[in-house]
Amino acid sequence: MRAISQKEFGGPEVLQLVEVDRPEPLPTEVLVRVHAAGVNPVDAKTRTGSGVAGLLGEPPFILGWDVSGVVEAVGHGVHTLQVGDEVYGMPWFPRAASAYAEYVTAPSRHFARKPATLNHVEAAALPLAGLTAYQILTALADVQPGRRVLIHAAAGGVGHLAVQFAKALGAHVIGTASAGKHTWLRELGADEVIDYHSTSVEEATGDIDVVVDLIGSEITLGQSVKVLKPGGLLVAVPSGTSPELLETAKQAGVLVAGYLVEPDGHALTEIARLIESGAVRVEVEQAFPLTEAAEAHRRQESGRTRGKLVLQVM
Repeated sequence: MRAISQKEFGGPEVLQLVEVDRPEPLPTEVLVRVHAAGVNPVDAKTRTGSGVAGLLGEPPFILGWDVSGVVEAVGHGVHTLQVGDEVYGMPWFPRAASAYAEYVTAPSRHFARKPATLNHVEAAALPLAGLTAYQILTALADVQPGRRVLIHAAAGGVGHLAVQFAKALGAHVIGTASAGKHTWLRELGADEVIDYHSTSVEEATGDIDVVVDLIGSEITLGQSVKVLKPGGLLVAVPSGTSPELLETAKQAGVLVAGYLVEPDGHALTEIARLIESGAVRVEVEQAFPLTEAAEAHRRQESGRTRGKLVLQVM
């Protein structure tokens, strides 16, 4: 099968089209013919040697975790899926899933049936970003109706889905984004949008119950602590927590948590239900052919994407 592999850490140019053996499903696993694979910031970071590279080990390896495709074979013990099912998922994360390829194998419960209203390119944009946003807002923050939720980088892959999930949970949603994306974010359900280029977050808002910080800079983390109400929660996604941040939060009387997403077929089923109901939609800025994975990474690293980037495998 065709796949995109890398023999060394480095820039996008290390991503090369190769031929490798097709995997075979073990018991409880399915073989999925990949139609599309999502591109995420963690992919680019891992390509350079950071991200989750420590878990993947030294190259060569195949990047990618977001998958949408069709079940082609099932291993012994699989009861939730059958050959021909259209599925989407985020298998194995943070271990290698090797999604930049024509086939992947993974436990059947790492997948769910693809939302019927989405094509494979759209569905491939959902799993990692969607699960990150959904798990943070439900399992970690337990967002309830009336809560005030601030989302930094609200127009990004995770952010634009977090806006919609928070709104579906009944929250008052505030997002930060450049001015050109404000109208779109309001269409997605944001109640307030702050232009971080021209407006101080501390002056523009406050009394926040939950902050989802998808930037993780010293500036945004500091702003987040200041706008939270006592007992509020800051979820620091890309940067995690540090002793300094924990001490600052303690002095301010707020809570801080990092977060790492995990495979979750049940949550994917709930996300599919929200998509099919029309309550949530996914934005794909651009789909690239599998052979242009390096160009997709260059675009991802520009930091100016609206929604998600996807590799079209077939």
